[in-house]
Amino acid sequence: MIQLFEKGAYLVNGQELIPEEEVQKAEARVGRKVSPEEAKKGTIAYGILKAHNKNDNMDALKIKFDALTSHDITFVGIIQTARASGMDKFPVPYVLTCCHNSLCAVGGTINEDDHMFGLTAAKKYGGIYVPPHVAVIHQYMREMHAGCGKMILGSDSHTRYGALGTIAVGEGGGELDKQILGDTWDNPYPKVVAIYLTGKPQPWVGPHDIALAICRAVYKNGYVKNKIMEFVGPGVASMTTDYRNSVDVMTTETTCLSSIWRTDEETRAFLAEHGRADDYRKLDPQEVAYYDGCVYVDLSTIKPMIALPFHPSNAYEIDELNANLMDILRETEKAAEKVSQGRAPYTLTDKVKDGRLQVQQGVIGGCAGGNYTNVVEAANLLRGKAIGAGEFTLNVYPSSMPVYMDLAKKGILTDLMASGAVIKTAFCGPCFGAGDTPNHNGFSIRHTTRNFPNREGSKPGKGQMAAVALMDARSIAATAANNGRLTSAEEFADVFGNVPEYHFDDRTYKARVYYGFGKAEPEEKLFDGPNIKPWPELPALGDNILLRVCSKILDPVTTTDELIPSGETSSFRSNPLALAEFALSRRDPQYVGRTKAVKELETAREGGKDVEKENGDVAEAMKTVRTLPGMDQVTLANTEIGSVIYANKPGDGSAREQAASCQRVIGGLANITRDYATKRYRSNVINWGMLPFHLKNEEIPFDVDDFIFVPGIKKALDGDMKEIKGYVVKNGAATPIDLYINPLNDEEKAIIKAGCLINFNRAHRK
Repeated sequence: MIQLFEKGAYLVNGQELIPEEEVQKAEARVGRKVSPEEAKKGTIAYGILKAHNKNDNMDALKIKFDALTSHDITFVGIIQTARASGMDKFPVPYVLTCCHNSLCAVGGTINEDDHMFGLTAAKKYGGIYVPPHVAVIHQYMREMHAGCGKMILGSDSHTRYGALGTIAVGEGGGELDKQILGDTWDNPYPKVVAIYLTGKPQPWVGPHDIALAICRAVYKNGYVKNKIMEFVGPGVASMTTDYRNSVDVMTTETTCLSSIWRTDEETRAFLAEHGRADDYRKLDPQEVAYYDGCVYVDLSTIKPMIALPFHPSNAYEIDELNANLMDILRETEKAAEKVSQGRAPYTLTDKVKDGRLQVQQGVIGGCAGGNYTNVVEAANLLRGKAIGAGEFTLNVYPSSMPVYMDLAKKGILTDLMASGAVIKTAFCGPCFGAGDTPNHNGFSIRHTTRNFPNREGSKPGKGQMAAVALMDARSIAATAANNGRLTSAEEFADVFGNVPEYHFDDRTYKARVYYGFGKAEPEEKLFDGPNIKPWPELPALGDNILLRVCSKILDPVTTTDELIPSGETSSFRSNPLALAEFALSRRDPQYVGRTKAVKELETAREGGKDVEKENGDVAEAMKTVRTLPGMDQVTLANTEIGSVIYANKPGDGSAREQAASCQRVIGGLANITRDYATKRYRSNVINWGMLPFHLKNEEIPFDVDDFIFVPGIKKALDGDMKEIKGYVVKNGAATPIDLYINPLNDEEKAIIKAGCLINFNRAHRK
């Protein structure tokens, strides 16, 4: 049972929940007056944020983090940005892991070139470098860096270490660059929602089941969007830290800002086992704490879950699915038609055999599934069984080499291999479409973090399509034991619970990880492969802007994967212009050609050419603009030309800054939206010098190839930005359009005016 409070709630003595409207009861419990304003200071989140805030005003946070982390499809661009901005060393521990482009299987040498770049950067600037196959990014941070009361910033959306008492945030690379350069992460004080856990999970229920049930309850209604989820209540103690970690990492899929959990002796034991007992301290809400909302979760009622394509919130109890199998699968097929846009058929109902859904592939791995406990419980079920010689396959990726080593010592990997499972090294590829791509029209079940469209690696544009459902390792193992027929772990209820104590062996880290923090070697030469390119120069914002609409996406939500696909395209993230060729390629294949044509116009304008004379569309648009009152003196000398995309709600999912930078380097100057799906995507838009517009008009008064003229945009940024007048220019007419921008701080305004964060930093650091 999961219940959402309609209003806020008080938590008294860490145990008793009292609805906001019954404040008198809370006051009676503590014997004093209670107010939300004062009691919000009683949350765990408040204390950690206050300790890291460099501003006297808690309503406008300016945070400095204790550590940073990136993987091999983000760290090259981040370091290139910091270099261009004048960096001389990493001021805090910065962990560079090689867990995404680890296979070095696409594009010749370019993946390993990025790894060599990372190693030499760690030496030059004083970083920590984790080679390929040694650990996935978030497991390494759990084992070696997260601790009670800390804050960590990562350039990966699943940067979540709340179960270890750390508020961790996933952001685009620009926010890490600010930390590297001594600036702060600026954000209004977030709302905090209690995730009140009571009861105890059934032995056959795993962390993914709990996480998916919560995602289903809170994603679509935006209950925790851009808020901190604070896990409290007696049910926390029913889970081991390893189990909590697997629940915690999935909070990203709710669109929350971050997470934090109360800590206890179980947390202490985890940290002590990893040689970091000093990083423990007990974190609990104070005597009375106020939360802006509450998600009440009775863990004992959660059943094995499955999240069908194409989102973790599209979740059902497996029993519920099996009871309504054909109806639910037909709805999923309808969703697949929208994803494929007629380019590739996808079917599920034909996979139903004797009333059971036949699955082609299972994967257990990454920061969510590859944890020690999950792999052990999968082995407990599969011990002495066989997955069969049919179409179903099972691949298991322990999340770090220390986890792999302990599983191997205990014979657990042998048990899995004997069943027919294939054991692989630490790798994030199956989570973002760069490994274990199933067959065409195949169906994969995975204990990984995401099942967005094409996250499994298929290419609908080339007539291929497959899809992923998310399930817990326990039910994946149950399905494997039934040769791929979809099965709830509850059918094997008596095999779970025998989890030997884990022992951390850090010898592999001592042998292979480069620890350079505090030991920068400025004379070290950065390795620079042929695919590693610097960011191109970008212009400062013009006084006026002329935008050409280059894509109009009307889907309810547009994911980061649709803005810039993952999978094999990740190999080009060290080459901004090469990567930009893939922008919106799975959603609007004509976008790149359109925006590059706009970029050519702006390049010609900057070069002093008479663009109006050379381009009839621009000439007609400017002629129309000059008929507007007070605009007769507008020229291209003071009007920047750029492209714009419209999407109702862009940026769900990944933190990757390339979703914005790819637009920018080939002509993008603005986004127009109803709302931004995540704070991190909006931050990426800002850090790349694009205007984060919202549309007031009820209807969308423009189409692809129309122009939008916005006069005095720099002056508008200096105002309250609640009303920014623009004009849709088409067919000789200029029709008013009402735009606005949600609040920006002074630095964000300056970044947009400068043209991008790199330009701002260069000027700021002179």
